[in-house]
Amino acid sequence: MAARWKYFKHCLSLQSLHNVWSTSSWRYTPMPPTETATCFRSSLLWPILLLITALFFLFDLKRWFRVPMSAPEPDPEWSQYAYCQYVTTTEYLCNSIMIFESLHTLHSKASRVMMYPKEWAQDSDTRRGRMLRKARDELGVVLKAIQVQHFGEEEDQKTWAESFTKLLAFNLTDYKRVLTLDSDATVLRSMDELFLMPSAPVAMPRAYWLNDSTLSSQLILVEPSTFEMNRVLEAFRHRSPTDYDMEIANHLYGKDCIVIPHRRYDLLTGEFRNQDHHLYLGSEQELWDPEAAYDEAKYLHFSDWPLPKPWLHASQEQLEEVVPHCHRMADGTEDCRDREKWLLVYQDFRERRERVCGSDFVSL
Repeated sequence: MAARWKYFKHCLSLQSLHNVWSTSSWRYTPMPPTETATCFRSSLLWPILLLITALFFLFDLKRWFRVPMSAPEPDPEWSQYAYCQYVTTTEYLCNSIMIFESLHTLHSKASRVMMYPKEWAQDSDTRRGRMLRKARDELGVVLKAIQVQHFGEEEDQKTWAESFTKLLAFNLTDYKRVLTLDSDATVLRSMDELFLMPSAPVAMPRAYWLNDSTLSSQLILVEPSTFEMNRVLEAFRHRSPTDYDMEIANHLYGKDCIVIPHRRYDLLTGEFRNQDHHLYLGSEQELWDPEAAYDEAKYLHFSDWPLPKPWLHASQEQLEEVVPHCHRMADGTEDCRDREKWLLVYQDFRERRERVCGSDFVSL
């Protein structure tokens, strides 16, 4: 090894260079063959050694600074989560089955549960019985017979009073989380991701159209528990005459629930009729695009008062009163996208209702 160092030093020394290129004679003076070969091998050896050292260092550096790979998260146990519908009338029974049919078509992974009045018989040869069996056998819906909660006996109170039934979702303790949806709506896309939100007794969207912090009960994600069910029942017993499910939910959970974004998850059909959309968009700078709003929406709620709900008959005069208008653009053309999208939503509902429930569920 000492001899190699001597030869290598000789190869790189100024004296050697002087011997090779003599300034006095300008003549090439060859080295002895053995010395030349040794110098050549030495000049190749050191770059190779340096390269090997650099590669070893880089490999070792990667080993020390490598970020540990986390184990992939296991798929959720979707049987622990459920979409829930509550049914109190035959018309709403069809609505609920339409909701479940949409979730089925969209390949939602969560379970499906329907709460229905215990007086209804699944095996009866009636419209109700046939529809219940359709939900159970064709759509995989778990049927739960319950006692419908009423607010009062007056006829004009029953529609709102029966909506208390949705709060019985807290009693579905077989599930880790339950997403209860109003059935006077259309599900456009799966909402399975909501089940994976951070834990909280309740998650709800804002009722954005009210321009305050009120929460909307049209969509409620709950973690069922006996404790929370007892809280709801206690609030129900001590309610004021004007309190319904929305008021009770806000009273109990308005200050500490998780807020679900209303965009995507609680779009009203009436938004297509509005001239000002900043409450929905959350910004006065963002431009309203009806097609983009529809394409991103996952849950669309029918709300076009005084127009009746889409399964009820509406006169031509009522329709013309609320149908969205076209807007004249700066170039003189008309923008009718709001109108077209709104009409499409209602037409789609009627067509699906007839296909899913039968023609006798469609008003003329």
